[in-house]
Amino acid sequence: MTPAPEYATSEVVLSSLYRVIGLPNASERSVPTQGTYLQGLIRRARERKPGSNAGTLDADAFDTLLNSVLESPKRSSQSAKRFLQVTPLVPQLALFSGAPRLAGSPWTPGTLVRRMIWLGAANQDAAESTWRRLFDALAVGEGDDVFARFLQTEVEAWLPETVWTYLPPHDEMPLCADAGEGAFPARQFVQDLESIIASKPMLTRRQWTSLLEAVLRLGTVAHVMWLCELHARVWSCLSEALEGKGPSSVGEARTRMFPERFSFLPLSNKPLPGIRDSISRYLAARLGINATLWALAEAGVAPADLLGSADGLAKTCTQIREHFAGAAASSIRASVEELLDRETRTLLCRKGIGSNVDEFVTYSLQQRQTANPRLRGYDQGYLLRKRGSYSRSPWVVSLGPVATIALVHCSLAGAAGPRSVHRLAQHLAAYGVAMDHRDIPQNELGHQLRMLGLVLDSPDAESGMLLVPPFRRVSPDGGVA
Repeated sequence: MTPAPEYATSEVVLSSLYRVIGLPNASERSVPTQGTYLQGLIRRARERKPGSNAGTLDADAFDTLLNSVLESPKRSSQSAKRFLQVTPLVPQLALFSGAPRLAGSPWTPGTLVRRMIWLGAANQDAAESTWRRLFDALAVGEGDDVFARFLQTEVEAWLPETVWTYLPPHDEMPLCADAGEGAFPARQFVQDLESIIASKPMLTRRQWTSLLEAVLRLGTVAHVMWLCELHARVWSCLSEALEGKGPSSVGEARTRMFPERFSFLPLSNKPLPGIRDSISRYLAARLGINATLWALAEAGVAPADLLGSADGLAKTCTQIREHFAGAAASSIRASVEELLDRETRTLLCRKGIGSNVDEFVTYSLQQRQTANPRLRGYDQGYLLRKRGSYSRSPWVVSLGPVATIALVHCSLAGAAGPRSVHRLAQHLAAYGVAMDHRDIPQNELGHQLRMLGLVLDSPDAESGMLLVPPFRRVSPDGGVA
């Protein structure tokens, strides 16, 4: 799993995406340093005579802009730490805000998004085209609202060293998944990303980035959980091959490798125990896969790319059956069992990569629990919310208003004519959200859709509800298109 996920929120992912796609020489590690540097600039500007400010605003006004107007609330665990954390409204803000970690060697969430685009696109050219369109959409141009343009110019005046510049991928990107025609999170994410990009002219910058964050947080988490499932299924095939069984053809390997139905978020239910089980299965699978590949290498066999394609998995299973039988296979299984016993705490997601992946998934999906109670309604793009108001209340799958609007918009993209809520349920299923569309009129999602004006009750529609597009394009003559 590259890159290995750690802590992130939707704002951290978007900030990192800014840095990866268009801010040369800006890294995750440099963000806290730049924040301290900017605070020093503001402090020194206060001490100078009036009129010597870098931008239009004086030092006090710029400080208020960052720490009040654009404030992104900190979690309770961050309340004692002093660092700049602002809403990633424009690219230049990512120079000093939105780091996954304040010290050490943080991971780069933007790289995960980039790899998802290459994995979910139809081919290399399509991936490059989507990456370029995303860069253009993230840029602040004449089509953006006045405040976004002012903010970008103001931050550039204080930190002029880094200029927004297109950055094509410089490392090797994964090929399109050999999953056939079925939907999987990265493929659905790329389609939804195009829909979100297309919606930008209809929205303010803040509205658009909120929708983008909602799709990013669901898409990235679903992709990581899908990879966990993929690893578990691959190890199941290799384990069977050690017993002389397992898939022998590409078609059989593809069926065994890619899940026909993928779900990890049961609507209105508690998902975290199941998520941790999936992560544990992934970690156990990694141990088994690595032990088997090491054994093949020691036997002088170059293993095929079993995680890259169904063909690679089928070839690897054949290699295992040909070179390992009886005592050799038993030795590999014994090594795997020994590793599983030794890494119990890691497998339980209490330390190491298991804990990191669990932290990434939970913090990305959960509604932010803010240190300042007045800002507890700040996060509206969540996928998990607390069932009650007490601190130990369980987290349940529930779409926030912004997430609901974003996903309804994406589910209706390209649709000609009215669509029922069944289409929304099918769309969410591609991301692993499990529900029965017939329950929507009576459940919390149906209530949310009605409150937001996103459905019409219709006896002719399946489930009795028709989806309503959340946005209307305004034509140049002032009419509604």
